[in-house]
Amino acid sequence: MPKRILSGAQPTGNVHLGNYLGALRNWVTLQHEYQSFFCIVNLHAVTVPQDPKLLAEKTRELARIYLAVGIDPDISTVFVQSDLPQHAELTWILNCVARMSELERMTQFKDKARKQSENVTAGLFDYPVLMASDILLYQTDLVPVGEDQRQHLELTRDLAIRFNRDYGDTFRVPQAYIPKVGARIMSLSDPTKKMSKSDDDPNGCVMLLDDPEAVSRKFKRAVTDSGTEITFDDSRPAITNLLTIYQLLTGQPTGEIESHFAGKGYALLKQDLADVTVEFLRPFQERVKGIGAEELNRILGQGREKARQIAGTTLANAYAAMGIVGACTTD
Repeated sequence: MPKRILSGAQPTGNVHLGNYLGALRNWVTLQHEYQSFFCIVNLHAVTVPQDPKLLAEKTRELARIYLAVGIDPDISTVFVQSDLPQHAELTWILNCVARMSELERMTQFKDKARKQSENVTAGLFDYPVLMASDILLYQTDLVPVGEDQRQHLELTRDLAIRFNRDYGDTFRVPQAYIPKVGARIMSLSDPTKKMSKSDDDPNGCVMLLDDPEAVSRKFKRAVTDSGTEITFDDSRPAITNLLTIYQLLTGQPTGEIESHFAGKGYALLKQDLADVTVEFLRPFQERVKGIGAEELNRILGQGREKARQIAGTTLANAYAAMGIVGACTTD
C-alpha cells in the first residue's frame, strides 16, 4: 500500500493565492503518489465565533475549491470533518493523554490569546489536540504542513508515541511533508509576513475568487524593494515574492524569468504577474461554478463513507486499548 497523507483547511474567509501555491497545488501532485485524505476542518473553525449560515456556505465553497484545483475524488478522499463524530471522540481520548503544559507552549495559541485575552475559548486552547485527532484517526504517514503548523505536528507525534507506549501500538507516528518551493507566499503589502486572509490590508492578499479588476489592482499596489533589478534575491523579499508567484504559476526556470525582466521596470513585472494570475484563475473559477449541489453532495457523501471505515476502526482500537468497552459487552 502507498503511504497515506492527510491535510485540510478551515472554511473561514476566502481561499487565497498563497493557500493554492503553498498547499493546494502540492496536494494535487501528492494525490498521485500517496493514498490521500483531504478534509474541510469546520470543527476547527468554531474555536472562534462564526456566523452559522456563512460557515455552512463556506464549507461547501471550500469543497468546490478542492475539486476545482484538481483534487480528484476518484483517487482522493474528500470529506467534511464534522460528518465524522470520531474526530471529536478521539479528541477526548487524546485530551486524557495530552499535558496542559504542552498546550500552553503552543505558539499559535499564545499569539491568539494575546490578541483576544478576554474571549479565549477552551476550544482554541485545545485546537492542537483536535488536529492530532484528525491526523491519527487515519493512520497518516505524511502531513503536508506549513512551518506555522510544524509545532502542532510535533505535538501530534508526541501524543501518538505516548499513547502507544502506555496502551499498546495503536497509532502510526506521522512525519511532516514541507515542500521546498512555494511553502510560504508572502503578503503583497508586507513581504515580511505570510499571505493571510486575516491581513489588515485587503490588498495584501489575492483571493482565488477575485475578479480580474481586483487582481490587477492588488498587484499594482504591491510593495517593492529599493533598486531597479528584477532578480531573485533573498535580501530583496518583496521582489523575490512577486517573482516566486510568477514562477510557480508559469513553471518557467529562474534564469528565463530574470532574462525576460532584465532592464524592465517594476510596473511591467506587476502587470505581467496580474495577467498570468488572471489567466490561471479564469478556468479555475469556471470549474468552481460548474460543480452543482447534487454532484457535491455525492462526492462528499462518498468521501464520508470512505473516511468512516478507517476512522471507525482506529477509534475502536483506541477505545479497546484503554479498556473502554460498551455496557452490553459480555465477559
